[in-house]
Amino acid sequence: MLIVHSPDALSADSDAHRVAGRRVALVPTMGALHAGHLALVDEARRHAEVVIVSIFVNPLQFNRSNDFDAYPRPLDADIDMCRAHGVEVVYAPTAADMYPAGFQTHVQPGPLADVLEGEHRPGHFRGVTTVVAKLFGAARPHVAVFGEKDFQQLAIVRRMVADLDMGIEVVGMSTVREPDGLAISSRNRRLTPEQRAAAVCVPASLAAVREHLAGGERDAQRLIAAGRAVVDAEPLARYEHLELIDPDTLAPVAAIDRPARAVTAVWFGEVRLIDNCPLVP
Repeated sequence: MLIVHSPDALSADSDAHRVAGRRVALVPTMGALHAGHLALVDEARRHAEVVIVSIFVNPLQFNRSNDFDAYPRPLDADIDMCRAHGVEVVYAPTAADMYPAGFQTHVQPGPLADVLEGEHRPGHFRGVTTVVAKLFGAARPHVAVFGEKDFQQLAIVRRMVADLDMGIEVVGMSTVREPDGLAISSRNRRLTPEQRAAAVCVPASLAAVREHLAGGERDAQRLIAAGRAVVDAEPLARYEHLELIDPDTLAPVAAIDRPARAVTAVWFGEVRLIDNCPLVP
């Protein structure tokens, strides 16, 4: 397995694979790898002969400095996990590699970034689109794989790729979950045991929305109320939002009369967990 730190070195290796006729897939991560990331690697393997995993905690997408400082960075363990899983290349740049002195160009996303997470995390998606564009430029992949847990991020990246003619296939991978239903996330490591037990209210709230929908309820506000009630009943949880949206435009829907998406964010102390699920009438 090759480990590279500079964009030039990554581009040179990727170009060699492309010249040899091998398809290249990129799995962008911020490290602290878990089973969800390995599922992305497995999906990437179905699309390409060469899999690149990038590991970079991107400072541009954090709007809270304490969140950035607390983000786990077990790089050696991550590299060992990639090696054991058959990854061909790990790209692990430093902040200086990604944003050298004089860096001043950013990728500004459009209206898809102004709602939902964008309302609660100003500048977050500008940081996401900037770093993803740089990763695409260095890795030059044929395909990139992202998890659907960050559903809005996936939609924004797809829009960027289409709008900027990047010619990269963007694949979304279904959320990988713990046995109790909690979406696997690097942030789960920061939960206390009590908070971790309480966090099952997040997938349970989405399940309540689906159950009421299956029971015939179509009104979005009543479905949201059913989901919120589950979170409100958990003392350790602090509700932020639960919204039912069009999966393409991310605009809120008044009723579930066509496929939609439920998206939510809930706080447990200083840890913010997000989740989502498809809704089919």
